Amino acid sequence: MKILRRKTRLLILLALSVVAAVTVTVVMIVQAHRMETLSPREERDRAGSKAGVRSVEVDCRRAKCIALTFDGNPGEPTDRLMDLLKEYEAPSTFFLEGRRIHEFPQVVRRIAAEGHEIGNHTWTHAVLTDASDTQIRDELRRTTQAIAGLTGTEPTLMRPPQGRTDDRVSGICEELGMAQVLWTVTAKDYETDDTALITERVLAGADRDGVVLLHPLHKGTVPAMPGILKVLRERGYTFVTVSQLLAPAEAESGKIYK
Repeated sequence: MKILRRKTRLLILLALSVVAAVTVTVVMIVQAHRMETLSPREERDRAGSKAGVRSVEVDCRRAKCIALTFDGNPGEPTDRLMDLLKEYEAPSTFFLEGRRIHEFPQVVRRIAAEGHEIGNHTWTHAVLTDASDTQIRDELRRTTQAIAGLTGTEPTLMRPPQGRTDDRVSGICEELGMAQVLWTVTAKDYETDDTALITERVLAGADRDGVVLLHPLHKGTVPAMPGILKVLRERGYTFVTVSQLLAPAEAESGKIYK
């Protein structure tokens, strides 16, 4: 019995030691990959109160601004979404996947022509933290080339799929001349087609200088947009692109904004 008790105690101590070691390792990894993010308000303040904003842009130092952002490929129902954004005068930022971009050239050109901003969302929606350096460069370069081929302009903003980034991804983004954009509120519309729930989540999380993440190709998202746009407008928000939200500051390559 004594031997059995000793073995049991040793096993418990060993298990506790393993748990403690794993916990320490996880904490170290999290701390190592905790990335500094910059808020639009901080960046505007850094730019200085004397810095001017071009007359064609909204000055978010004075206006109550919010940036709507849309991730995914530019397929249907993006045209329906564009009609709503035009109706509510809501310039937005579209982070486009590259792999199907040439199937919808008119949609991509329309996004650019109507004053919206286009960012890079990789070629295949790859998780960049799991990809090699070569793969990351390929994912971003191919998408940039596809966007530039249709619009004449290379994107300077990108959004890492699932928001997953690290120092390595940031370094490659800096090399390629792109800043990273995360978000402050998501409707998690990839989990539900419930239009009311999507609307509720966006409106509950919306705040001044916020960056809203939505996915137009999920069934509940575009039907939720009239209610979202209407209520945000009634609350006094001005809709802007991510770059307008940062102005008079400009996004710096390799930095992460949210």
